[in-house]
Amino acid sequence: MREKIVAGNWKMNKTFSEARQLTTEILNQNLSTEVTVIIAPPFPFLQSLKDATKNSNIKIAAQNCHAKEEGAFTGEVSAKMLASMEIEYTLIGHSERRAYFHETNSFLKEKVNAALAHTIKPIFCCGENLKEREANHFFEVVKSQIEDSLFHLTEAQFENIIIAYEPVWAIGTGKTATPAQAQEMHAYIRNLVSKKYGSSISAITPILYGGSCNASNASELFKNPDVDGGLIGGASLKAQDFAAIVNAMESIVVANA
Repeated sequence: MREKIVAGNWKMNKTFSEARQLTTEILNQNLSTEVTVIIAPPFPFLQSLKDATKNSNIKIAAQNCHAKEEGAFTGEVSAKMLASMEIEYTLIGHSERRAYFHETNSFLKEKVNAALAHTIKPIFCCGENLKEREANHFFEVVKSQIEDSLFHLTEAQFENIIIAYEPVWAIGTGKTATPAQAQEMHAYIRNLVSKKYGSSISAITPILYGGSCNASNASELFKNPDVDGGLIGGASLKAQDFAAIVNAMESIVVANA
């Protein structure tokens, strides 16, 4: 069975004390060991929250990394720095990074390379905006994002990739892709991977859904055969809501065991 993952992207939220409190509350939820649980707090909190979760099954991810190892890039954080803190995962290509910071597919390719060079697993985000969805260009957009940024990798490298499909039109809008829409895109992505790397690689590649997934819709989304969990935004900022999403994934894992 593919790894099942629920990852919380805290974005630019929480003060240090609030982040510590939220982490404590999440730890107190006694989350499932059947699901890989990841939280991605802001950069300044990484080491403290890694220390706080060291005796739990919660993993820590960065929200981003730079493509270069070091140099005159004020305000940036490299994969080399993250690796020195033993951070295991980083988001790459989140729609907000693409939109607000104009990160291109070619630049994201460099970031993927940098993360993998330091044994950090990329959670690679892809997805279409509302205009692209309404114009029925969503398959082409996602195909380009994946091919341009990931398909240069060897099979061994690609085995460390986690893909997160995030329809941009459903992030922070209250809109959610229907379970059928999510499954359609996830199956399409898995087929792309299969054509490039073969069915054995595509069969083990986790593909997460990342568009306004919450406690009330998680179960229906996760029931789809190609949806392997979620990249959670706002709902990850409330411990009970985040735990409910993890529990929804656990229920499906147990049912399919």
